[in-house]
Amino acid sequence: MQKFDFSILTRDGQRVESVVIAGNDEAEAERKLRQMYRYCEIVSCNAKNAGDGKAQQVMSVEDILSLISK
Repeated sequence: MQKFDFSILTRDGQRVESVVIAGNDEAEAERKLRQMYRYCEIVSCNAKNAGDGKAQQVMSVEDILSLISK
């Protein structure tokens, strides 16, 4: 599931930065956003990768066995 970072203007004119919503695509994330912020105006939308901020490390079987044997 992908995450989308929205910047919006509420119906009262209040600017809300960085509302992050998960969705299968941008349309689904926007639908979820509009359930929380009715009648908002979307200023910007940026897609984020699901692995942002997390370093993923791939280990081979030999690496795992060497860790166990230590």
